[in-house]
Amino acid sequence: MTPLKLIFMGTPDFAAVALKALVEAGHDILAVYSQPPRPAGRGNKLRKSPVQVLAEEYGFTVHTPAHLKTSDVQAEFAAYRADAAVVAAFGLILPQPILDAPRLGCLNIHASLLPRWRGAAPIQRAILAGDSATGVCIMRMEAGLDTGPVLLEDRIEIERKETAGELHDRLAQIGARAIVEALDDYAHGRVVPRPQPQDGVTYAAKVTSGEARLYWDRSAADLERAVRAFNPVPGAWALLPSGERLKVLAAEIEPVHDAGPHQPGEILDDRLTVLCGRDALRPTLIQREGKKAMPSAALLRGMVLKKGDRLS
Repeated sequence: MTPLKLIFMGTPDFAAVALKALVEAGHDILAVYSQPPRPAGRGNKLRKSPVQVLAEEYGFTVHTPAHLKTSDVQAEFAAYRADAAVVAAFGLILPQPILDAPRLGCLNIHASLLPRWRGAAPIQRAILAGDSATGVCIMRMEAGLDTGPVLLEDRIEIERKETAGELHDRLAQIGARAIVEALDDYAHGRVVPRPQPQDGVTYAAKVTSGEARLYWDRSAADLERAVRAFNPVPGAWALLPSGERLKVLAAEIEPVHDAGPHQPGEILDDRLTVLCGRDALRPTLIQREGKKAMPSAALLRGMVLKKGDRLS
């Protein structure tokens, strides 16, 4: 493998895995771009991104611009004369001068089988939709949102009870291996980027906390997928009769053949089985506000929740 002069652009843990792989593969990291430190935690102290933390451990030059729109920022980027830029969950739009600056262009590690799930939250959207498979694409970036031609695709099956966090970790490792392989093949002319199909385009909008609320008139199958898709963040949630927000981190579907007079959201037994629009959902791992995650049985030992109470 021929070492390349690279700029790396990324922010979260998903991207940090790829940065580590590129370093271990022997590539020359000229600079790292990441989003600026953000307030986090109870003290609202500024926290550096996982990519910035790792890059500084390696001793790389790190840039944290609020955007890439100014001529000064673009000139600084171009001055590195990189062979390629590797982009992974960076979170900022790349203007055309940035896309055009590296000799081989900007290559993106995207966690879906493009053109399905272009956009910000492909992992969560794949689970929410009940997709049986997903994967990673290495794409040469262009001005459109995840519309560029694909150099490499690696497909995997989504496990039956897999959460977004677990799938994220699997795809991060796959993406790290894939970008090393794709860079080598692309630099040596062994791969030609193929345009994405025009059919099958879907968009993975950013997930919000409000979207993660469990509405009990939906089917238990839908809600169980939501529980997995929003684990670990933002966490699927519902309101207890007291009005307290309760996160549901894992749940099982319970068949219901005759709901009788019961209403969606009603607790059907002493195991916290909640009636849904179709069948029922039994939370098995929950988290109260300000508390650690616990089995639902522990919640029931410390809180009076009885059959007939309703969650909303």
